[in-house]
Amino acid sequence: MQTPRRIRSFVLRAGRTTPAQERALEELWPAYGIDAGEATLDLAAVFGRTAPCCVEIGFGAGEVIGSLAENNPQIDYLGIEVHRAGVGRLLLRAEHSGLKNLRLICQDAVEVLRHRIADQTLDEVLIFFPDPWHKKRHHKRRLIEPEFVSLIAAKLRAGGILRLATDWQAYAEQMLVVCNGEPALRSSSKDLSYVARPEFRPATRFERRGERLGHGVWDLAYSRGEKTAANAVNDELHGERGENDAG
Repeated sequence: MQTPRRIRSFVLRAGRTTPAQERALEELWPAYGIDAGEATLDLAAVFGRTAPCCVEIGFGAGEVIGSLAENNPQIDYLGIEVHRAGVGRLLLRAEHSGLKNLRLICQDAVEVLRHRIADQTLDEVLIFFPDPWHKKRHHKRRLIEPEFVSLIAAKLRAGGILRLATDWQAYAEQMLVVCNGEPALRSSSKDLSYVARPEFRPATRFERRGERLGHGVWDLAYSRGEKTAANAVNDELHGERGENDAG
């Protein structure tokens, strides 16, 4: 019996890459890239040290993860993106900044988490402005759905953080329902709603454009398991302390 094909949350289009990005993809990938595959990654071997690890899924042009890697050399960052232009752009930034704490994977994030990341190894997962697939017939393509959130929860260490943001209200409401329904996650909001934008997250060009057009932005944050003295450090991975409720 043939296994039904999984619906992907992205569509690969023949996007344009610049000559500089193509050069980066060819010359810099050996230093920063992790080739697609199914073997479980040894993160300590990948980064050459043992340190907290933060993953950004769908980093786009790399504005967030690039800034975080530059400002937090004590943290290792793993970026996952399927679009080559964005990967090339972040590679150029990594070269310019001389980053040692950044690695990139150009592969479906579901496949990466399912096959390549061991359980309870990540300190933080960031998913900022995933495609909202706003047409009703495309909602099935949305990344944030129960099975994927359960997969993320399994990869987080005790006390590890999942952070999300979207400028599409209907998608924000779906995120709330899905994440609040995951038994392994605890909302950082006292009323199980949205949280204030974390100070460490730089606004992307996409986000700033939306703000100029009057679009709202909704942030969510969840931790794996109950907060204890032993895992409280994860709440402060990027300097965020305590409850972070919006409003």
